[in-house]
Amino acid sequence: MILAALVCAVFATSCRDTKTETKEVIVEKEVEVEKDDDGGILERTAKEVDKEVNEEINEEIDKIGNDD
Repeated sequence: MILAALVCAVFATSCRDTKTETKEVIVEKEVEVEKDDDGGILERTAKEVDKEVNEEINEEIDKIGNDD
C-alpha cells in the first residue's frame, strides 16, 4: 500500500512540474499619416462629395459627347 501511494505521489508531482514558456515579441513599425490642414470634418467631407459628383458629371459628358 505504501509503495502504491509513493508511486501515485511521484506521478502526480511529475505532471505538475511541466512548465510552458512563452516568448514575447515586440515589433516597432512606423506609420505615415496624411495630415489635411484644409479644414474640419465638414470641409473634408464636402471635398470628397464634390470629387464624386465631378466624376459622375464627367462620365455623363463623355456619354453625351460620343454621339458619332
